[in-house]
Amino acid sequence: MSDRFVVLSGCSGGGKSSLLAELASRGFETVEEPGRRIVVEETDRRGSALPWVDPVAFAHRAVATALADRLSAPAEGGVFFDRGLVDAATALEHLTGEPTVQRLGRAHPYHRQVFLTPPWPEIYVADAERWHGFDEAVAEYERLRIAYAALDYDVVVLPKIDVAARADVLLTKLNPETAT
Repeated sequence: MSDRFVVLSGCSGGGKSSLLAELASRGFETVEEPGRRIVVEETDRRGSALPWVDPVAFAHRAVATALADRLSAPAEGGVFFDRGLVDAATALEHLTGEPTVQRLGRAHPYHRQVFLTPPWPEIYVADAERWHGFDEAVAEYERLRIAYAALDYDVVVLPKIDVAARADVLLTKLNPETAT
């Protein structure tokens, strides 16, 4: 596994982007979620690779974007990813039945610990890039939890606490020696 690349995954609307922003504010390298970037790009150019128009094309773009994100990550130091290749491959496999998770997940590993944000209905909101409902987000969470476990990741479910405390928990799990 690549110790440099840490994935924040889990339920849509579970606080991943807020956690990523907190980590960035603390000076860590971060990579924003591929899906949200794709939705913005496709909407701006009136494209159809959107999850509510052509979900298979969207998933293929997410896989390609996640691969490109890995390649363009800084050459040294840790990087936190808001979702990663396993997330995109899980979506593609769910939509098409193509066995992509094991193949791509094993070929492009991340840090052995993956951090999942659990379903949290109190903070879940739909927005311009997230049209699906909470039930769909929970189903996605379950698929991701299973996919990461099947790839032998140490799945860490983050507690439902404020974002700064969540970042502290994540950083302590990554580096227990720094715990105070």
